[in-house]
Amino acid sequence: MAIPVADSAPKSDVQVDEDVAQIAKRHRISPAIVREIMRRAGTTDRSVIEREITKGKARR
Repeated sequence: MAIPVADSAPKSDVQVDEDVAQIAKRHRISPAIVREIMRRAGTTDRSVIEREITKGKARR
């Protein structure tokens, strides 16, 4: 069974800000909400963040 390996190089602030803007626009939520989800999840991985957004929208 293969274990997923995280990116060895951390993302720069500019890349993170671009990801935040793209995710916020795609899901029609505030960039502040995306940053809060990143902070809570402890990752900048898009798939994890989008999964959390989807779970949050299902609760509404």
